[in-house]
Amino acid sequence: MFVNEKIDREEICVESISCPISFEVMAENPMNIFHITVEILDINDNAPHFLNGDIKLGISESTLPGTTFILEQAEDPDNGINALQNYSLNTNQYFVLDVRENESGKKYPKLVLNKQLDHESESSFHLILTALDGGKPPKTGTAKIWITVIDANDNPPLFSQELYMVNLRENTPIGSLVVQVKATDRDAGSNGQISYGFRNIPERARQKFNLDTENGKITVKETLDFEETEKYVMTVEARDGGELAAQCNVAIKLLDENDNGPEVILASITSPISEDSAVGTLVALINIIDRDSGDNGEITCHLENNLPFKVVSTSNNLYKLLTDGPLDRERTPEYNITIIATDKGTPPLSTEKIISLKISDINDNIPTFEKASYTAFVPENNPSGTSIFHVQASDPDLARNARITYSLLRSNIQEL
Repeated sequence: MFVNEKIDREEICVESISCPISFEVMAENPMNIFHITVEILDINDNAPHFLNGDIKLGISESTLPGTTFILEQAEDPDNGINALQNYSLNTNQYFVLDVRENESGKKYPKLVLNKQLDHESESSFHLILTALDGGKPPKTGTAKIWITVIDANDNPPLFSQELYMVNLRENTPIGSLVVQVKATDRDAGSNGQISYGFRNIPERARQKFNLDTENGKITVKETLDFEETEKYVMTVEARDGGELAAQCNVAIKLLDENDNGPEVILASITSPISEDSAVGTLVALINIIDRDSGDNGEITCHLENNLPFKVVSTSNNLYKLLTDGPLDRERTPEYNITIIATDKGTPPLSTEKIISLKISDINDNIPTFEKASYTAFVPENNPSGTSIFHVQASDPDLARNARITYSLLRSNIQEL
């Protein structure tokens, strides 16, 4: 086995922790099958990066030390130690960095106010946020943090929950409401008017969901697929008219629906098969897969009609089609075998696959005369070589097994 083209683990397995590629190799004559799994190992070929290079924050001078601000999360498609491991902040007297983990295990940075701000003495700051992965040597990505110190607006928005967790069916129609986040602000006028926006949202999630900036309603924007992505984690920011902001996290877990029927693939077949094949002879190998999970992806397999065959499960969704009774080519020279694969979803989905199988002949039938005995009346004085009688035998076998020759075994008129 050889590598046929350049391998990109991030393209093949996206965010999966492990990246196995499984397939079967067939050996013929005698027939056998080998299950092979190739694990694609990650290398540190991607640097952390921020979707937006500039992070802008407006912080009131009345904000108390210890207040935290969620910063933009860097992305690194690498896996394991090569993925994003930490963040760092350039040294300054007002802010320190607090690195946390979200619901999916990814690290995200929080900016913590370490010293009281004073708009009159310093109205803005410029900081550098650095994201590091665990490669050797590590790769880095940076984002600029622009902080404006705001005077007077002393009440930031406050969310009713820090974390919104939602279970959502993957067949939820486009436009349906997922969840409504709600923040309040005690200030009056423009300082109390709140607008909502996504922060730290992966590109895949941005494609799937829409956020109403006025009322905080998150709706389905594009068709969802559990088999593509099982969970979405994002941050929603509420910002008032005085540039104060608060953040909450939203975790959306998709629930699998039975929307994929079993896929029946004929891996190999032996056709024709001899009519004297013993019971249990391997006829074909069939691979049956279902992209759904749980009961929706569990498969049962059986044959339609009462035929001298049976289907037996082996491993890794592989099934064997075996003979289960005597075969007789003279009675049935060919079979159309219908295999039905059904999952255990509600309602269950089924797929049919028809396999055409020819039966090859063996010499298992003797020639048979039309009659057991014949009586013929022959005139005397016939010339030598004259045809005096005709007999005929038949044989239901094929080709050379059905070719008949005739001979006299015994006679009481040998001289004739």
